[in-house]
Amino acid sequence: MAGVNDQRDDRALRADCGSCFGLCCVALPFSASADFAINKDAGKPCSNLQTDFRCGIHTRLRQSGFPGCTVYDCFGAGQKVSQVTFGGTDWRQAPESASQMFAVFPVVRQLHELLRYLTEALTLHPARALHGELRRLLEETERLTGLGPDALEKLDVATHRQDVNVLLLRTSELVRAEAAGKMKDRKNKDRKNKDRKNKDRKKDRRGADLVGARLRGADLRGADLRGAYLIAADLTGADLRLADLIGADLRDANLAGADLTGSIFLTQPQLNAAKGDLSTRVPPGLTRPAHWS
Repeated sequence: MAGVNDQRDDRALRADCGSCFGLCCVALPFSASADFAINKDAGKPCSNLQTDFRCGIHTRLRQSGFPGCTVYDCFGAGQKVSQVTFGGTDWRQAPESASQMFAVFPVVRQLHELLRYLTEALTLHPARALHGELRRLLEETERLTGLGPDALEKLDVATHRQDVNVLLLRTSELVRAEAAGKMKDRKNKDRKNKDRKNKDRKKDRRGADLVGARLRGADLRGADLRGAYLIAADLTGADLRLADLIGADLRDANLAGADLTGSIFLTQPQLNAAKGDLSTRVPPGLTRPAHWS
C-alpha cells in the first residue's frame, strides 16, 4: 500500500489567485518562445494583468500563445506572501514594498513546494519509519514560511531544500523497494530473461536524458526518474506506478494510456505540461488537464 490518506487536506498548498496580487504575473520574467508570446522582465507586470490582479486572457492562455502560464503553480505561495507576509497590502498600494515582495515570492514558492512533497511523504505507508523526521522538517518548513519579509529575503533556502531532499530520497527508496518486492516473484519465475540486469538499470534513470525517448508500454514501476528529462518522450501505455517523478521534466511527454496511479511526488504542473488522454490514469489528488483529449 503506497498511501494511507489520499484525502489529505492540502488546500493551503493550492494556488488561490483571488487572494494573490498577481505575483507570478509580475515578479517572474519570461522570454518570447513556444511557451510565451512576449518578453517580460522580472518585476514588470504582464500586459495581460488587469487592475484587479486577474489575467485578462486566463480562459484562452494556450490559444493566445501563453501555454507556459498554464503549467505554472505557486503551490499557494502567492496568497501566503500577499495576505500573510505583507498583510494584505499590495504592491500598487505600497510601491515601496514591491521589489521586496517580488524577491520574497520565489523563496516562499520553493518552501511551499517542499511542503507539498513533505505532506505527500507523510501519506506513504512504506516510509512510516521516517514519519517523525518528515513531520519535524514539515513543521520547520512551515515555520520558515511565516518569517517576515527581511528574514525571508535573506533565507538560505538552498540549504534547507537540500536537507529536505535527503529525507525525500530516503522516502523514495523505501516506497520503490516495495514495488521491487511486488515484482520479485514474477522475476524469479522468468529465468529465461537474458536482459534482466539491463532492465534493472533502466529503473535507475535519475537525471537521465530521455528527451524524445521511445518508452511506449515500458514497465517503469518503481523507477527512479527524479529530475529526468522526458521532454516529448513517448510514454504511451507505460506503467509508472510507484515511480519517483520528483522534478522530472514531462513537457510534451505523451502519457496517453499511461498508468500514473501510485507514482510519487508527481505534481499538477508536471501533468499540465504533458500530453494525455481519457485513458491516462492519474494519482488521487491530481486532476486530468482540460487540454488532454
